[in-house]
Amino acid sequence: MYKRLSAILCVFAIFSMSACTGVSVRNAARSQSQAYKAQGAVAEQRLEFVKNYQDCIAKAGENLQQVEACDVYLKSAEALS
Repeated sequence: MYKRLSAILCVFAIFSMSACTGVSVRNAARSQSQAYKAQGAVAEQRLEFVKNYQDCIAKAGENLQQVEACDVYLKSAEALS
């Protein structure tokens, strides 16, 4: 009787621990997925700043004041690195 009860308790403990581990793994996977999405969004924003910088430089031509004004895009892209 006691052997059977202790065996049932051991099985219950194992199932309980495996259920908790599954939740931890799912939470870790969800967090990792969110981190990847955030990194992707930052990369897209960085590319947008670089594109804006290139467009700005192309429009500025030889006007040094406008070229200097374009640096804000480049600095913004560098800040996201």
